Amino acid sequence: MEEKKLFKVVITAIVVKDGKYLVLQRAGWEKKFPLRWTVPGGKLSTEDYIHEPKDTPDYWYNVLEKTLRREVKQEAGVDLKNIRYVTSLADARPDMDPSLVISCLADCAGGEVATDESMVDHKWVSLEEAKSVDLIEGIYEELEMAEHVLKGGGLGEWSKK
Repeated sequence: MEEKKLFKVVITAIVVKDGKYLVLQRAGWEKKFPLRWTVPGGKLSTEDYIHEPKDTPDYWYNVLEKTLRREVKQEAGVDLKNIRYVTSLADARPDMDPSLVISCLADCAGGEVATDESMVDHKWVSLEEAKSVDLIEGIYEELEMAEHVLKGGGLGEWSKK
């Protein structure tokens, strides 16, 4: 019987400030997408909540939001507010552990961008400016979805045009 791999859960933030989006360039030593541009985020771990008191007898709430705030602060040095869902995607390549990515939109709540060792550069870009950045596949489409939300549109499922 074939062994089934469990998905990693990853959460990312499309951080917006003054109508521009924060994009970060990954370090050259990163296994996935070296030197490509992305948005900040990271993996959810049970360590993110297991040592915290539960919000009910059985559950912890806002686990993803807390993880997202921690990961964005760690990778980019900024704080978040007004976190909202944008989309989700799955990745199941044979050479990597499969992952489920939850993409959110959040307003920058303060702080100066200061990247950690996993990132080598950052930019604040408009949607138009993002077209000329070597973004990881799918990031531009997520920026389009975020722009739609910011302009008063609702959230919707993405489909390839």
